[in-house]
Amino acid sequence: MRKIYIGADSAGYNLKEEVKEYLSGKGYEVVDCGCNSTASCHYPEFASKVCERVQGELDSSFGILICGTGIGMSMCANKHRGIRAALCSDTYSARMTRCHNDANLLCMGARVIGSCLALDIVDAFLSAEFEGGRHAVRVKMIEDIEAK
Repeated sequence: MRKIYIGADSAGYNLKEEVKEYLSGKGYEVVDCGCNSTASCHYPEFASKVCERVQGELDSSFGILICGTGIGMSMCANKHRGIRAALCSDTYSARMTRCHNDANLLCMGARVIGSCLALDIVDAFLSAEFEGGRHAVRVKMIEDIEAK
């Protein structure tokens, strides 16, 4: 079972706490990288903290980032080498981004989806496996773009 690094800004704090409790209850090792309240803060700080931890354990960890829409977190996360972050608001996208893109970081918008759907999205993301094959060729192409 992979370690999960989780982070949020103030808009995503409450959903982060729900997801963290849910995953801990399922036996995952969850490392909270902040924020620690609903006080105003800046999402790039927490996106970077999670991404840096995942970068150090690319084969054994995942990241989850939550802000108001998920957009800011996903934009920031994808600036980090080796991170393939996907903003998901449905279970199909969450499953397919793991199967086809080997995504290692899930982003969600707390103001876009409710907590029940968020937990289903988390389950879909974490339970899916990368299919490799022709998809591995495409992931390599993404890595080549990133290296430029």
